[in-house]
Amino acid sequence: MKISVPDFLLNVTPLPPPLKKGGKAGLSFIDATLKKFAGVIKTTYEQWDASSRHGFLQMLDARVKVLFLLYFIIIVSIKNSIFPESGIFLFIFIIAIASRLNIIAYLKRVLLLGFIFGFLIALPSSLNIISNGKIILPLIHFAESHDFWIYHIPSQIGLTMEGLQVTATLTLRVINSVALSLLVLNTTRFADVIKAFKVFRVPDAFLLIITLSYQYIFIFAKTVEEIYLSMKSRLITQIGSNEARQIISGRITFIFRKTRIQCEEVYRAMTCRGFTDKIRLYHFRSLNVIDYASGFFFLSTGLFFLWI
Repeated sequence: MKISVPDFLLNVTPLPPPLKKGGKAGLSFIDATLKKFAGVIKTTYEQWDASSRHGFLQMLDARVKVLFLLYFIIIVSIKNSIFPESGIFLFIFIIAIASRLNIIAYLKRVLLLGFIFGFLIALPSSLNIISNGKIILPLIHFAESHDFWIYHIPSQIGLTMEGLQVTATLTLRVINSVALSLLVLNTTRFADVIKAFKVFRVPDAFLLIITLSYQYIFIFAKTVEEIYLSMKSRLITQIGSNEARQIISGRITFIFRKTRIQCEEVYRAMTCRGFTDKIRLYHFRSLNVIDYASGFFFLSTGLFFLWI
């Protein structure tokens, strides 16, 4: 008996070409987006892990750490020279080591934010157009000087010593402020930070906004990740850039609607459970000897930096 095999079983269908990074087609940018959202969640878990370690700041009360943060940020804002700002950065670095943080990851985040929001923004102030002084590195030469409205453009534009000192000081201020904030956040649980703010009479409305926004970041990240993964599981071959943009625009609209609906549902659920506009604290441990000694140490160190 002759067995006949259908033609479609005998034909070999070639597999689609693999996705190429940076190619015109494909969903590489979606993968990058997923990686970013996964990084948000990963950073939070790292923060929780760091706050549970046995380090110097981890054993202190959250109120002491919040006062330490506010106190040293004021000192950083007051000092206007490179030497004390450098000393403050060294002090923060030592505290970070004593708190057993991941120093490499910590410094990467601090220096990156300091470079973007400190150095790049303050860099124009190093030119003699803004900061008068002796030019140490000429950049542009004109035949003659020019006056534009209320501004005077000299015939020679370059970097001045006074301007570089101003740029370095502003950059160190930003770096120290970011380093202090990340140091306290990476060694303190979020709930304890909210409790400490409540003790210091921060308005409840502000605390509620911070708490709900903090929680919704992870809900939003998880929702976006699930949407993208479900979409990719339904794709067999590559798609063009136009189709990918249409898919993304449709998902953005869906997320916007889902966000509005979820906000309403959360508010109704909070109201049904007796929500009021007041935050009540049910537990806060008493300060011990280590908290008082550390507070005195921070106070003395801050006075030293104010004196130099």
